[in-house]
Amino acid sequence: MTSIGQDISVYFRTELEDAGNIELVVVLPTFRRPEHVIKTLKTIASQRPDVAFATIVVENDDEGLAGAAAAKDFFLGRPSDSLVIIAHRRGNCYAYNAGWAAALENYPNLRAIAIIDDDEIAAPEWLDCLITTQEATEADMVGGPQLPVFEDMTGQKWKRHPVFTPHYETTGPVPILYSSGNVLVTRRVLDAMPRPFLDPAFNFIGGGDADFYSRCKEKGFSFAWAKEAWVAETVPARRTSASWIRARSLRNGAISTMLEHRRDPSAAGRLRTFCKSLALLGTAIPRGVKLWRRTGLAAAGLYHFYVAVGRLMAEFGFVNEQYRNPEKN
Repeated sequence: MTSIGQDISVYFRTELEDAGNIELVVVLPTFRRPEHVIKTLKTIASQRPDVAFATIVVENDDEGLAGAAAAKDFFLGRPSDSLVIIAHRRGNCYAYNAGWAAALENYPNLRAIAIIDDDEIAAPEWLDCLITTQEATEADMVGGPQLPVFEDMTGQKWKRHPVFTPHYETTGPVPILYSSGNVLVTRRVLDAMPRPFLDPAFNFIGGGDADFYSRCKEKGFSFAWAKEAWVAETVPARRTSASWIRARSLRNGAISTMLEHRRDPSAAGRLRTFCKSLALLGTAIPRGVKLWRRTGLAAAGLYHFYVAVGRLMAEFGFVNEQYRNPEKN
């Protein structure tokens, strides 16, 4: 391994193109999913965009290194432009930041990065669809759907729950994005935003991506959605339990409060956020009934209630202990 900084080292590298020819980099963070990361890499390797691209795998388990070893074996058997690095500081924000920084440092003519998670597989024309939408809309960032694939077939009913449904339904400009698991980020965003890109304060509670997008929006950057640029996300059985769905719903609410406090930390701003949380709690029942009717899923009717409760929990500082988890939530 070669150290390229205090917190990042290079584990493996392959080169076909001159680094100056690479215009697009796919960043794939991984943490203890060596079998699935191979599935993800196979779908990345099958992409055929019109620009030269490279793949950066970011290992975030510097003790086990199972994902790095699996990626190395994969790239040895398939010549490509690839880089496997180790982000030695644990946490998803650290992993994303390491990958994005490595893309900028290793590929001087980079135009954009695309991010995919290690529990996802990409559609056959995933990169093409992201690029086409970006060019058509001139958006600074383009997101796509993360479609759930449930390991436990009895969990199919949850497909209609807001926790698993895409944020948008049609291709085109959108107000903002929420997830970093399927997104294209242009070079102008990376050059303009301060580092670290994702705030490590969100490492184990989630929301680092939403916070990043919120700050990007404040700087005037634009967003778009590419419906056809889907990825299929493997959902393990434990994430179809009522307790996990409830915890995720509470967390969504808590993160929204945290982001609003960051945008306006003044006493007046915090008061507005608190009043908004109370208002959302007051409307949770009628909104929940409407959602129940629309989805046909009774459990979905509780989503708005849990979001409101999560917002209020964050007001009183119950977020960190409630949601701390070293794995991807």
